[in-house]
Amino acid sequence: MNQLGMEQTLVLIKPDALKNSLTGYVLSQLSEFHTGLRFAATKIVTVSPLLAGEHYAEHVNKAFYPSLLEYITGRVHYPDSPSNRRVIAIVYHGKEAVLKVRAIAGPTNPHTARDTKPGSIRALGTVVPIADESGQIVGDRMDNLIHASATPEEAEREVKLWFRPQDIPARMRLYPVEVNETPYFIEGDTLSTTYRAGLSSVIAPGDIAWSSDLDILREVTAGTAAPEAARLVAAKYLINRNDEEQA
Repeated sequence: MNQLGMEQTLVLIKPDALKNSLTGYVLSQLSEFHTGLRFAATKIVTVSPLLAGEHYAEHVNKAFYPSLLEYITGRVHYPDSPSNRRVIAIVYHGKEAVLKVRAIAGPTNPHTARDTKPGSIRALGTVVPIADESGQIVGDRMDNLIHASATPEEAEREVKLWFRPQDIPARMRLYPVEVNETPYFIEGDTLSTTYRAGLSSVIAPGDIAWSSDLDILREVTAGTAAPEAARLVAAKYLINRNDEEQA
């Protein structure tokens, strides 16, 4: 495929859309007929706190941040049903992918979407007030059905966060990859190239990985990057690995 002028963008069909059986509607709105875009990858993901935290890292100090993590991990909409806590993650591929998907998704705030972009996907969402322990309203959470990357730069970061290279057909990969030569294991912020009990394998020798991920792991191993940087890489390579990592 000629990749000249191509973009990719990440879409997450969130737990509120799944609970309200809106998956078919969302996929129909974002179909190739409407957008001219193709699927590059899709997966069902049980969102771990690690992955959720990395996805929403820019909001870490905001009042609504804890509620946002509860929302994307499915705990808000499936408090008593852990097996239903998941999102559908999709990579769309094509020219002006970010702009096209954002236009169909509508404004981030569902109230604004209903006023200014009726018929958009997020116009079906809602805004939930967030209260602190004293009951005082400290912010809002946007239960807006889907996430869509805001810029091509954000899309690259998010696609690499939610998908490994092998999740995307080789001819549709836009970002540099390489074959890993070093075993990497992790527990918390501890990265090791030697296995010991309690460590989880992140990337094995022979695996294809994003070049940027391997750069981070090499820097952490060499002591030139903060240990917690390895979590950014581990977040995606441990997706759906086991129940303990989803706790």
